[in-house]
Amino acid sequence: MIDRSAKDFLLIEYQDGDKLYVPIDDLRLVQKFMGGEKHKPKIDKLGSQYWRNTKSKVKKHIEDIAKDLIAIYAEREMAEGYSFPPEDEAFREMESRFEYEETDGQSEAIEKVLDDLKSTKPMDRLVCGDVGFGKTEVAIRASFKAVMDSKQVALLVPTTILAQQHYKNFTDRYRDYPINIEMLSRFRTKEEQKRIVESVNKGSIDLVVGTHRLLQKDVTFKDLGLLIIDEEHRFGVKHKEALKQIKKNIDVLTLSATPIPRTLYMATTGIRDLSIINTPPLDRLAVKTFVVKSKDETIKKGIMNELSRSGQVFFVHNYIYNIGMVYEHLERLLPDTRIAVAHGRMEGKQLEKIMLDFIDKKYDILLSTNIIESGLDISNVNTIFINNAHRMGLADLYQLRGRVGRSTKQAYAYLLVPRDEDLNKDAMLRLKIIEELTDLGSGFHIANYDLEIRGAGNLLGKEQSGNVNLIGFELYCNMLENAVNELKNQTETKEEEVITEINIPIDAFIPDSYVEDPAQKLLIYKRLSKISETAELAEMEEELKDRYGEIPEPLDNLLKIISLKIFLTGLKIRRLEYLAKRIIIHVAEGTPLNMEKILRFIQKGQYGLKLLPEGKIIIPTDKKEKADDLICLARNVLKEIISI
Repeated sequence: MIDRSAKDFLLIEYQDGDKLYVPIDDLRLVQKFMGGEKHKPKIDKLGSQYWRNTKSKVKKHIEDIAKDLIAIYAEREMAEGYSFPPEDEAFREMESRFEYEETDGQSEAIEKVLDDLKSTKPMDRLVCGDVGFGKTEVAIRASFKAVMDSKQVALLVPTTILAQQHYKNFTDRYRDYPINIEMLSRFRTKEEQKRIVESVNKGSIDLVVGTHRLLQKDVTFKDLGLLIIDEEHRFGVKHKEALKQIKKNIDVLTLSATPIPRTLYMATTGIRDLSIINTPPLDRLAVKTFVVKSKDETIKKGIMNELSRSGQVFFVHNYIYNIGMVYEHLERLLPDTRIAVAHGRMEGKQLEKIMLDFIDKKYDILLSTNIIESGLDISNVNTIFINNAHRMGLADLYQLRGRVGRSTKQAYAYLLVPRDEDLNKDAMLRLKIIEELTDLGSGFHIANYDLEIRGAGNLLGKEQSGNVNLIGFELYCNMLENAVNELKNQTETKEEEVITEINIPIDAFIPDSYVEDPAQKLLIYKRLSKISETAELAEMEEELKDRYGEIPEPLDNLLKIISLKIFLTGLKIRRLEYLAKRIIIHVAEGTPLNMEKILRFIQKGQYGLKLLPEGKIIIPTDKKEKADDLICLARNVLKEIISI
């Protein structure tokens, strides 16, 4: 209670037990700290200079990053690319052969990509979509358009298994068209690789699917028109440097299932364009996920249930040194099943044969390392066991689970943990999240949870991760965005930002009976604290009514205060307070309020106004007015002054 009125505050505790109560309308100034998994933030003493000095130190590094981002942005804006012609009959005929119904998100992404290709500005678009949501079809249509206009296409993927999968998909879709497709990975012999590289360089190959082998210096293109990158964040620093050289003046399409926030940031700041596919395919069911102790009866029952409906099973064991022991154990447990083993140290041809045989249903179980996690799409596999799941990252678990449930059948994921081992806190949290987040389209939630557990990383290189750990990811991104905007608008004079502080005796809060969940209430408060437009506030009010019902009086008062705050902030009013039966308005420098108009208004004698030398407007209120009447009075007085 303050001045006999009820409000909510956020309590922050500092070193030595010092406490700071933050008004809910200032929550925009508070962020949740997200840094590295092993990094614990330093707890400051209230009033010390450590935090100010730390931000100042990080700001110097951020300004360098901002300059690099601006350089990338400027280079992209000035570059002149190739403009592809409109879609023709051949294109429409090819897209009509797509065997599924396009989702709304997929159709929108396709249209955006096609528009980019027709523009003279080089495309740099990031298409984000959950596993199995149809990103590959976006790439297939973009590639077809490029190839049919005599341009070459390079599809870069992080693993040989994914290269094989994409090669098969593109070959199947383009079977009836004069398109020469090849794959460049260690699945090819040295002689085959040499032949493919020579053909790519001569221009006789239209589309090449490959791993980082595509980035080696001997690979050049006669006329590369489109570069497609699948899961860019899985490539190393050296590979990304090579990509920068290839990207210049050509169209680039990047696909990602669980985008990390640094990738999304590049899109939200305009360095890249962004399309999100967030609608699941029709009839797709969420994967039922279980965290279970590793027991033979559980494993046997789960596998036999899948085989009984003519399905196949993935069994992931991510340790090559003892994968043979797991194979022998499964053989003893299920003597009549056909089991194949696959891992990354196998010779290319052997691994390719095993994968193709599994796809052709010559095996019931594929026992493998996590080499299957990227993009593998086998609709007949609808049960997966992940051994020692507690030792895997959240994004890895999510990607592995995404290998099943790619048909209309109900799919199952069993996350196996040891019977006799205590799990650490982070491992338990990861497993809890992956078990609970089974909704279709959870990739973005997974990405953000993964950030909180494992850490943020960096936009342009690992050297910035220490700075993220010092101030947290959200503040780091806010500071970077401000630095980028300052550089973009450095010719403009930057005015001081004035956000009005309001202090009047009125009950203004969200009652517990209206929003019961404290976390949800905090989120609503933070959203309200960031609102700066009247229309945005009206939308928020309608959303609250829709979700929770009619607005109670304390929340209605809060919305009125926020509305007044938006109005006063536009007038550069620094503070409005109620004290001793007076409304006191503190005017900041640069206010659009004309002092001559204020004086003329005062001379009229209305409202008994006074103007003090230090820029304070005094509005007496002798009547016993209600708190919301004070809000109306202050607004009306200022509106009348403006209208003179």
